[in-house]
Amino acid sequence: MSNAATHAGTHDHDHSHDHHDHGGWTRYFTTTNHKDIGTMYLWFAFIMFFVGGSMALLLRAELFSPGLQIVQPEIFNSLTTVHALVMIFGAVMPAFVGFANWLIPMQVGAADMAFPRMNNWSFWIMIPASILLMASFFVPGGAAASGWTLYPPLVTQGGIGTDMTILAIHLLGASSIMGSINIITTILNLRAPGMTLMKMPLFCWTWLITAYLLIATMPVLAGAITMLLTDRHFGTSFFNAAGGGDPTMFMHIFWFFGHPEVYILILPAFGIVSQIIPAFARKPLFGYASMVYATAAIAILSFIVWGHHMFTVGMPAAGQLFFMYATMLIAVPTGVKIFNWISTMWRGSMTFETPMLFCIGFLCMFTLGGFSGLVLSIAAVDITLHNTYYVVAHFHYVLFPGAIWGLTAGVYFWLPKFTGKMYNETLGKWHFWISAIAFNITFFPQHFLGLAGMPRRIPDYALQFTEWNQISTVGAFLLGASQLIFLYNVVTTIRSGEKAKDKQWEAADSLEWTHLPSPAPYHTFETAPVIK
Repeated sequence: MSNAATHAGTHDHDHSHDHHDHGGWTRYFTTTNHKDIGTMYLWFAFIMFFVGGSMALLLRAELFSPGLQIVQPEIFNSLTTVHALVMIFGAVMPAFVGFANWLIPMQVGAADMAFPRMNNWSFWIMIPASILLMASFFVPGGAAASGWTLYPPLVTQGGIGTDMTILAIHLLGASSIMGSINIITTILNLRAPGMTLMKMPLFCWTWLITAYLLIATMPVLAGAITMLLTDRHFGTSFFNAAGGGDPTMFMHIFWFFGHPEVYILILPAFGIVSQIIPAFARKPLFGYASMVYATAAIAILSFIVWGHHMFTVGMPAAGQLFFMYATMLIAVPTGVKIFNWISTMWRGSMTFETPMLFCIGFLCMFTLGGFSGLVLSIAAVDITLHNTYYVVAHFHYVLFPGAIWGLTAGVYFWLPKFTGKMYNETLGKWHFWISAIAFNITFFPQHFLGLAGMPRRIPDYALQFTEWNQISTVGAFLLGASQLIFLYNVVTTIRSGEKAKDKQWEAADSLEWTHLPSPAPYHTFETAPVIK
């Protein structure tokens, strides 16, 4: 980003909504400031990450040895469902929206988000939704015991907890749609003079494409769960075979949302990594245009691969072949991105601060997860491995190092800009190395369990699977403990960290680093910068 002359009077900020002067918590309830809302999203996601993580640890504790130890099977099933929903809709997506709120206006030179009040509303609507989701554990019949996919007939039989889950997902979906409309409008309409689309930082691009994905898929999910609701209470038979319906139809509708959803969970992380690697390689991102096209290609192809979740439902061979080849095809633009990140690092003046370590960890582990995904894309192989721990290993290799490490790298990278304080580098490196080792101890053995035929989502197992499960559980508790280092580092940074430099990372080259002090001012651009 080249030096910008400021051009007066482009954005006049409406000071009637400036709640900065109100001290303490009260300002947050009614705030329309993108930084306040971004901060609330990030803290909310952080809390939900620990909630979802504790559920995972309960599951792993139960699986430490064969037989039933800690939780009853129905509680185990409910934990499986809610762990996934909390991690997806409560931790990963809100965290990315938090970064979007903080960074997009600063990176495109806008005064704020396009719809500040809707922005406030899209955050606060998540709180009752999350309470509903958590409360579903404590009502008669418990939470939906169907896994996050909510398949009938499992869901058609649950108690009121299932209805609470459905309502919670409706609210979370509404929040996502509002956030997406806001992001798209901000990027398309509020860019500073001279900020063309092809000059935008990659984080803005990945979020623009993600927002379109969200608007396209969330209503599909809403339709599917509304039909579930009417099947449960109003005598319809959309998915009830006895009434002429088809449970497989639910799977088609759900995965038409569900597969683009997994790209919604990863694309913003691609954006974060695409900003951090060039900063620590000290050279521009290799192949900017191809990165944009690859992101768009992934998004478009994500709509035609949903059937690979359904190879075992008895679809015709032509259907299996189509979904198999389409799934293999989506590996191509993903490979382009991996190639570009490696090329960016190639012969760069690399240093390995914490954000860079997490990005490199992301690159290695995400690639591994991508390969196990290619294995699962082969229809004949998938029929054997379907619903085994191989699948669990695959998507955790994609989502934990992909989404969570991408977010973690982003926190370490932008914390100096957000707070004006510098985190403890030694603690950051400890966090990375313990996380990386523990993650692999947890999930690598699950490939072996899956190949040996251990089914997932079941609290008991045959004796032959004991050793790998014990190793996996030990790894999981170590992984959980390593996140406490992260929490401690973030909290101590905010409370008593050393002052950060205005340009903490010398080679970071986007508007927020080149134009704004650390911490970034409450109102970023009273007048929009002109990009030369």
